[in-house]
Amino acid sequence: MDCSRENEKRIKTDLYLTAIFAFGSCGGYSGRTIVSLFCSEGRNETLNATFSYPFRLNLVALVESNTTLCNHSVPVTHLVGDSASSAQFFVGVAIICFLYSIVALLVYLGYMHVYKDSDFGPMFDFGLTAAIAFLWLVCSSAWAKGLQNVKDATGTADITSTLALCKESDVSCEVTDFANMRTLNVSVVFGYLNLIVWAGNAWIVYKETRCHSQKYTARQGAGAGRGQQVPAAI
Repeated sequence: MDCSRENEKRIKTDLYLTAIFAFGSCGGYSGRTIVSLFCSEGRNETLNATFSYPFRLNLVALVESNTTLCNHSVPVTHLVGDSASSAQFFVGVAIICFLYSIVALLVYLGYMHVYKDSDFGPMFDFGLTAAIAFLWLVCSSAWAKGLQNVKDATGTADITSTLALCKESDVSCEVTDFANMRTLNVSVVFGYLNLIVWAGNAWIVYKETRCHSQKYTARQGAGAGRGQQVPAAI
């Protein structure tokens, strides 16, 4: 039991760190996409679209005001898409895990005698840990889909279909500088890594609960019973 508690402390520290990396790589992101407009007379125009967490792209202006580009009047145009719900869900789960890991470490370091003398502590810890592992599965999958939507919305195909000017025969549009999204890709990886670590921690916590102890005792009793010899009849 003491060995499993030491393992649990180490895993809680890992959960603390992986949660920091998860919400740090997503919540602190800012990127810029540069769109080049190639006009028929050989003159080029450039548009910048800067976006950041929580990725409400429909509020990001590609053309900020009515202006003239390539001798065409262009109205205010925004990017398409809103991935705020999946991004905020992902970051919210990471923050909750970060706070819970701190509280759990404080309990293990200062109040372990209360924790191990109560059935409620291990059961509550197991239930919450298992629930958080499930949340990591859901939020990581949702954010992976949201991130793909961000990549699509800031790509050449979607911007060309969004900007009416790009449909003119004498104008061609192309994204010439894509926003660097490596940190966002890393955030998805850390999301699934958190799922694995929290699921492993749930198993360790489960072994501290009364349910596991009763099953273990019952198996030992059954094994001992099978090992006894039946006395011979006289």
